[in-house]
Amino acid sequence: MKRILPILLMTVSAAGFVFGVVQLFKLRFESGDVYPPYSSLRADPLGTMAFYESLEKLPGISVRRDHSSANRLPEGRETSYLHLAARTREWNWLPEELWQEINRFLLDGGRLAITFHPEAAAPFRSFASPRQAANPSPPPPGGKKQKQGSGEARSFGADSVGERWGVEFAYARLDVGDRGSYEPVEVKNWSDLPLPETLAWHSATLFTNLNEAWRIIYARDAGPVVIERRFGKGSVVMATDSYFLSNEALRDDRHADFLAWFVGPSRRVIFDEAHHGIMETSGVATLIRNYRLHGLAAGLLLLAALFIWKNSSSLLPPQPDEVAGPWVAGRDATAGFVNLLRRNIPARDVLSVCFAEWTKSLYQGRYYTITAVSDAQAVMEAELKRPERQRDPVKAYQAICRTLAGSTRKRPTQKTQSRGDTSEH
Repeated sequence: MKRILPILLMTVSAAGFVFGVVQLFKLRFESGDVYPPYSSLRADPLGTMAFYESLEKLPGISVRRDHSSANRLPEGRETSYLHLAARTREWNWLPEELWQEINRFLLDGGRLAITFHPEAAAPFRSFASPRQAANPSPPPPGGKKQKQGSGEARSFGADSVGERWGVEFAYARLDVGDRGSYEPVEVKNWSDLPLPETLAWHSATLFTNLNEAWRIIYARDAGPVVIERRFGKGSVVMATDSYFLSNEALRDDRHADFLAWFVGPSRRVIFDEAHHGIMETSGVATLIRNYRLHGLAAGLLLLAALFIWKNSSSLLPPQPDEVAGPWVAGRDATAGFVNLLRRNIPARDVLSVCFAEWTKSLYQGRYYTITAVSDAQAVMEAELKRPERQRDPVKAYQAICRTLAGSTRKRPTQKTQSRGDTSEH
């Protein structure tokens, strides 16, 4: 029980921590404030989730989000592609491949709906464009320029859009309210379409230097804010504000007829989320989700948990710890040999036993002369003839070593022995 209790407490603590983290992420992602403004994944007033879910509930319309990182548009037939809350600086320059992709989408019958992020002032630019220097004020819809004055608008063209589509951007002043925030202005319907006569506009951006092919839908005084143009079977609609699509606008100032015209009569509606930075990456999680490998991932996690458990605790019951005995110092081989001699051979017989063992291994080690061996044996026998009390085995051993020291020779080989035998014969 004492071993199970810590594991149980650790498991409960880990489960509580995981539950808290999941709830925290759930609250953050449900409100959607982790996503950029005007994203269809955002549920607070700055998001467009209400507009997305409203289109989902309409019969005969399929709605989805585009998270692809590639600059590829879908098939244009009966498709509306919503590029919401774009920045004007993003359209200052676009690569040729992207322009070709847009043209293909429009010529196939697609509808490209572009709204720009509400700007309260002109974006900072390091260098003025040539058109800005040549035309400092935006012309009215009829093509006539306004008179210069304190309330005139100042142009800052986006060269790429101006060259491709014949439209540029300008800036008009917004008034500041009592609370220190910019007050919305009223824009009027300049077309013959059955749309609301006026809309509340929250952006200071205007369109200027329009090509004759553009159709003005709404304008602020003399500055267009919503325009439309046909490209083959398709069309492009552009608006300088994105507030009318937000969750707050759909609750407080909803215009369903204008939203229906803005999307167009398409059966497929696609929200571009990639330009908000919300893109899918082809990682391991994406492959698992695409190929439905959730069971395999769960099995691998279970196998890893069992491996950790197996190495952390044994399945066998614990064995009692053995008490270590007293430490005994060991001895070397010489000390063991001396101890063996002392236990098994009497002191009086040590010299004779050693000499007998030496004579047994005489022909396996060094080669001694017969005279030296005889002298050594004589020393040993003289020592044994002495009385036991007068014997000195150590002194006799030293005398034998001196006798044999100068008589060692190299052992003759077999050929040498055979020659010697022949010579004797």
